[in-house]
Amino acid sequence: MGEVYRARDTKLKRDVAIKILPEEFSRDPDRVSRFQREAEVLASLNHPNIASIYDLLDAEGTRYLILEFIDGETLAERIQRGPIPVEEALDIAKHLCEALEAAHEKGIIHRDLKPANVKLTPDGKVKVLDFGLAKAFETEASGMNLSNSPTLVSGSVPGVILGTAAYMSPEQAKGKMVDKRADIWAFGAVLYEMLTGRMLFSGETASETMAAVMMKEPDWTTLPANVPARVRDLLRRCLTKEPRNRMRDIGDARIMLESAAVEEAPEVTAPSRSRLGNVATVTAAVLSVVAVVAGFGWWRATRPVERPLMRFSADLGPGAVEGRSITAAISPDGARMAFIARGPEGKEQLATRLLDQAKATLLSGTENAAAPFFSPDGQWIGFFADGKMKKISAQGGAAVMLCDAPDARGANWGEDGWIIVTLISTSGGGLSRVPSAGGTPQTITKPGEKGEATHRWPQILPGSQAVLFSDNTVVGAFEGASIAVLSLKTGQWKTLQRGGYFGRYLPSGHLVYIHQGTLYAMAFDLDRLDVHGTPVPLLEDVAANVQTGAGQYDVARNGTLVYLSGISSSARWPVSWMDGTGKTQQLLPEPGLYFTPRFSPDGKRLALAVGPPGNRDIHVWLRDTLTRLTFTQNNWTPVWTPDAKHIAFVSQSLGANSIQWIRADGARETQALLESKSALRAYSFSPDGQRLAFDELGMDTGFDLWTLPLDVSDPEHPKPGKPEIFLRSPKNEQEPAFSPDGRWIAYTSDESGPFEVYVRPFPSGTPSGSGKWQISTGGGLHPIWSGDGRDLFYESPDNRIMVAAYTTKADSFAADKPRPWSNTQIFEPATGLWNLDRASDSKRFAVFPRPSATTEQKGSVHAMVLLNFFDELRRRVPAGK
Repeated sequence: MGEVYRARDTKLKRDVAIKILPEEFSRDPDRVSRFQREAEVLASLNHPNIASIYDLLDAEGTRYLILEFIDGETLAERIQRGPIPVEEALDIAKHLCEALEAAHEKGIIHRDLKPANVKLTPDGKVKVLDFGLAKAFETEASGMNLSNSPTLVSGSVPGVILGTAAYMSPEQAKGKMVDKRADIWAFGAVLYEMLTGRMLFSGETASETMAAVMMKEPDWTTLPANVPARVRDLLRRCLTKEPRNRMRDIGDARIMLESAAVEEAPEVTAPSRSRLGNVATVTAAVLSVVAVVAGFGWWRATRPVERPLMRFSADLGPGAVEGRSITAAISPDGARMAFIARGPEGKEQLATRLLDQAKATLLSGTENAAAPFFSPDGQWIGFFADGKMKKISAQGGAAVMLCDAPDARGANWGEDGWIIVTLISTSGGGLSRVPSAGGTPQTITKPGEKGEATHRWPQILPGSQAVLFSDNTVVGAFEGASIAVLSLKTGQWKTLQRGGYFGRYLPSGHLVYIHQGTLYAMAFDLDRLDVHGTPVPLLEDVAANVQTGAGQYDVARNGTLVYLSGISSSARWPVSWMDGTGKTQQLLPEPGLYFTPRFSPDGKRLALAVGPPGNRDIHVWLRDTLTRLTFTQNNWTPVWTPDAKHIAFVSQSLGANSIQWIRADGARETQALLESKSALRAYSFSPDGQRLAFDELGMDTGFDLWTLPLDVSDPEHPKPGKPEIFLRSPKNEQEPAFSPDGRWIAYTSDESGPFEVYVRPFPSGTPSGSGKWQISTGGGLHPIWSGDGRDLFYESPDNRIMVAAYTTKADSFAADKPRPWSNTQIFEPATGLWNLDRASDSKRFAVFPRPSATTEQKGSVHAMVLLNFFDELRRRVPAGK
């Protein structure tokens, strides 16, 4: 019905709410006139349970209301925490009756009573909001257009439960004229929800919800056993579908509520003396029965109410981004989502929306954001951008820098005011902690104690005395990782579960984690920091990044689970030619799971890693045939030798990484050139084929640049020498690429914050090998030299191909200002992996084209939302010790 802003009345020194009415309201003179009259009547309502209207104003054709600002949580937020105790619910209901009664006496009908329109103030008052505004939007004729009804926020929105539709009376859902009995129905629906913790009727779409309102009967078995009989009778009289048979006056409901606490007791008469003996003999038996019945009643009344699992899909909109390490998060109270979306200029930034709303809001100042996470009170959203960890208010505002975080792998905000984060460059892939107000990271763990390579994706446990994290013996291939727990008191940690990653503790007493795209659960003892029982599969097809170990799910404290499905529009993608105009032409005939494409020096063959993360193999494309070369574990980053006869690549297995060598025709077995327990990537050969440049993760220095000398006098059995460091610093240096003449190495570094492309002479450390030149501005990755020695290409943060012309002299390098080689964005299926390579003539690139924004693809990113997930967990995985 409009956008609402909190504002300050500077004249009267009070906070107010400003509601801007929809544009179509101002275009209809009849509605404007009618609403003016009704606003005058509503302004006359002076009742302690009704939020006041202060003024109705017009500014340049825009109508807006000045309303009383009511602090506190909504009734909807209160119900999200579970059913309201009977005594408290009846007290709230009595105040609702009094508000409706005062309005009905003046001929005003609310028409949109629902928990979200009821505020519970910190001092215990009940306030009804938006009273009577719906009337101005109703067409008086029968057969009104439901898309304009105030009970539908934005018409029928597929996949989103519109809470308002659940409180429509049957006659309202049918588009018929309504009177005050519609409010009585809505009152009954609200009271039912307060007592049971669940909506009277619900469905996956607004249409299904309205159909249930018109056709189904309430489930009276869900009412708690201690609900008084008169309240049950009241609910039935309010929720009668036929208006003629429904309770006619809300004042009658108030009277029934006031007398409900005093149930009529049967008349008791004194027994005659002759009957006292008989009474005495049966008293013990009667008391025994009463005790059993009372005990059963107490058990029913006090046992946890198990609510059914409810599932719906939330459309994140056409700008939403999927496929990153962390795409979406949910606030601790389960009311708000934060996710990554593309803004008007194509840059990825934070967006946020309430679950009961269909529209998201982009948060300015969060460009290039990734991996959002909430503060414990839900008021702040932490994220990573431009090599920094930052935070921003969930309502918007200026982003606050917390610390440098050029290569982070997850963060979690604790109740004690500290954030625990994985910083690759600071702690070598271990855990650090940072004050939530900002400061210098303090290292907590350094991988290597038990042969592990990384600690990441932390979660601080309740009490802030321990933290869960994923540990892995390699940086990639997280299917073989483990879930561990660290005591922040002792500094000791232990493994809880092997063969899983992205573990999360839930207040239901469970540990959940991901293995092979499935969400598993185990009982977890928070006091002993230990698991027990057998893992139970809960949800299949939960999206995850096996390469980084990130899971695409999050759980709120109220039992709401949000996750992304592993199957999406980008689950398979094509390989295509693209020229400088952005025109694409299909290169490989079928879409697939393709990574790190590399052309052979003669341009006739294309090597790729093919397969899901953690289970890739090297393939070669030649004359319409894709030939598989490797058949073990996880193989990727193929690099051709200058003579195009061999390929070097990285092979990952449990506990080890290695650089392997194989013939391009697959005629011989692979040979290991270098083995390491750290993450490493092969990137380029020197023109003579005698050195292989690669990057490797150091213990305390982040990624460093190395070259591996090779004796290739016998190419079938190359002899590797001792690796030689090319560049090492406290920052991350990656992707070393030899120039065509072998005199220069281009690489990427985050020394200034975001990754940029630089050039240094090779070899370094000599008089002719000094100097450094920055090529990119505003970020750059994946440097690629042209074959003619004139241009240097790279990929920008917004996934465009950039080019910088360069010239060289004896010991100097000069590059022109970079410019877009093409303005067409390409698709990045996995963060940190190159997704393009140039053809031998440098006039075309092999790329993974970004899916076109067709009508069918807009809004294709959906988050699955599960309500009452903890109840489902308790049913399927008992958490008892």
